[in-house]
Amino acid sequence: MSFLSATLSRVKPSPTVAVTTLAQELKAQGRDIIGLGAGEPDFDTPDNIKDAAIAAIRAGRTKYTAPDGMPELKAAICAKFARENGLTYTPAQVSVATGGKQILFNALMATLNPGDEVIIPAPYWVSYPDMVLLGGGTPVPVECGIEAGFKMTPEQLEAAITPKTKWLIFNSPSNPTGAGYSRDELKGLTDVLLRHPHVWVMTDDMYEHLVFDDFEFCTPAQVEPALYDRTLTCNGVSKAYAMTGWRIGYAAGPKHLIAAMRKIQSQSTTNPSSISQWAAVEALNGTQDFLPGFRTMFQRRRDLVVKMLNEAPGVTCPTPDGAFYVYPSIAGCIGKTSPAGTLLDTDQAFATALLEETGVAVVFGAAFGLSPNFRVSYATSEEVLTEACNRIRRFCENLT
Repeated sequence: MSFLSATLSRVKPSPTVAVTTLAQELKAQGRDIIGLGAGEPDFDTPDNIKDAAIAAIRAGRTKYTAPDGMPELKAAICAKFARENGLTYTPAQVSVATGGKQILFNALMATLNPGDEVIIPAPYWVSYPDMVLLGGGTPVPVECGIEAGFKMTPEQLEAAITPKTKWLIFNSPSNPTGAGYSRDELKGLTDVLLRHPHVWVMTDDMYEHLVFDDFEFCTPAQVEPALYDRTLTCNGVSKAYAMTGWRIGYAAGPKHLIAAMRKIQSQSTTNPSSISQWAAVEALNGTQDFLPGFRTMFQRRRDLVVKMLNEAPGVTCPTPDGAFYVYPSIAGCIGKTSPAGTLLDTDQAFATALLEETGVAVVFGAAFGLSPNFRVSYATSEEVLTEACNRIRRFCENLT
């Protein structure tokens, strides 16, 4: 009999973490590696946020807080939702956790029973299906191909809903594609949800502020107020404020759901770091003047990467609406052979050969539930991105 839990057999390690770790190991061995796998901004945390954390340390604010967040941060989150999303919440409707991932995990653990289904548009963030499995539920991926802009249609959502459906996990702009849903597109989905009152909505709005061109962000409870009582609106400070390592995520929703999530967290991590919480208060309440600069930089990088990848034979790279990823199709490369003689029969084989033969680390599409593709994070300098895209282009040019 195995010493380890049977639960482990239902999940796999994070592929994005695995790619990043491998790239770091190869670089430590002296290889010339360009890592495009990590989903974090390369910008430093703004000084006002760092100063708030230092001030909290010097003031001795280093003790335990309430399990799911201190009052000052909950108040800042309520103000943020009112100011930016037109959503009214009280502190009793807010949960703060150690990163956005723990928020989603807590909600699924607190609500799923065996047999419950969770609809997940694919491509999806790699952790969604595994968190559902850990919670005892059944992930129901819905493939949203490149021809549909990687977005789920109302007809697809309607077809996926069954009496066992408990949640729809919704992410816009998307990791891994950067695809964003317009207000009209989102209204089409919320109209379907109104016809199925047993289905709840879990949003992942982490890339809310990283949108480009004339795209306007909106979130389901904002578009359809009738869904307010069965929506968990999730967000965090990681991406927009360059605070990935600070580990603060948050959500707002019905009081009974928040209370259930608090119970889960009270028996796992308890409160997030008090220092990180004070930093997050400043992030939400303080100046937002740096955000336009962040967006401009990311948009310039996006345009560079899209242009260069579309010059690679066999690669088709759509232009995303937000986040800092592109998700090109490599349908024209599948079945060919790499310069070193590797048969590229899958996108995983493509990504592996690309790393081994050119030193460019990307994440293969199967990890996100839609192939044949790969994900590039363009959260690095234009110089690095230019070199990486040139290596990818040369690799594709030499396929046979």
